Amino acid sequence: MGTHEGPGGHRVKLTHLHGERVDVAHGGVRLLSYVYAPEAAFEAPKPYLHPLATLSGGVVTDYRPNDHRWHKGIQLTASHLSGQNLWGGNSYVHGEGYLELPERVGSMTHEGFDEVRAQDGLAVLAERLTWRAHDGSAWADERRRVETAVPRRDPGAWHLTLSTSVTNLREEPLRFGSPTTEGRELAGYTGLFWRGPRAFRGGRILTADAEGPEVMGTQSQWLALSGEFDGVDGHATVVFAHAPENDHTGERGTHPAHWFVRNEPFAAVAPSWAFYDELVLAPGDTLIRRYRVVVADGRWERGDIATYLAEQPW
Repeated sequence: MGTHEGPGGHRVKLTHLHGERVDVAHGGVRLLSYVYAPEAAFEAPKPYLHPLATLSGGVVTDYRPNDHRWHKGIQLTASHLSGQNLWGGNSYVHGEGYLELPERVGSMTHEGFDEVRAQDGLAVLAERLTWRAHDGSAWADERRRVETAVPRRDPGAWHLTLSTSVTNLREEPLRFGSPTTEGRELAGYTGLFWRGPRAFRGGRILTADAEGPEVMGTQSQWLALSGEFDGVDGHATVVFAHAPENDHTGERGTHPAHWFVRNEPFAAVAPSWAFYDELVLAPGDTLIRRYRVVVADGRWERGDIATYLAEQPW
């Protein structure tokens, strides 16, 4: 086990339980655990962030809920990848629904960390991973970076920035899809995925210019979901934002991202890589994405969100 702390009163504390997880804490509160020890094969083993908590300690993620055991906090996923399932659980097949097809379920294996450190109000993880098909063959190489930042000015929130670069190792294209690209309406989940706690069912969904479940499948620079805790008093808001270079509008002629979001029968958000159309990654090419996740105490309004995002440089 290793522990790193930044200097002074604005510090974050990072604790590495080697072979298992990395915890990041601030002010005596564990803000997150990054778990990289592999779990059940049918759940498509891969690293995940859980628990994720507000500065006051309210947990805003769920882990292995009884409806989807492979939902674990925040994960990077690939529900349909050239016929393989790096999402976990049953696989959607057009005309047949969800089927138990373990021969399709792959994994994202942790290969090592290049950086694990905490300095002042920032904690950094830089990780190498291999995306593997069910037979263990290496399909993609990933470089991932997770940064946890607590602002000096206390807005009642902190954020993490997740960056990923996925390089196709195969001699043929990697085809990223979703249940929607396979024929299921409004089920375009793939890529970064958050599963909210059970208490956040029915939570408020907000974007810069719309509100409610009807934002499913639309585009926006950011999306937020607010819910009220069980067990402790208060609300929390979780905001998901695209980095400026992401193709969230498609204006750069690249593959546009659309939001997958639900507040019933559970709370979930994904800035989908392949909502309506497949994303095709040629051999040797690299897919690069960067996201920010803001975890805030309270029920934030549009102005609160816009102010926080504007004050935190990328």
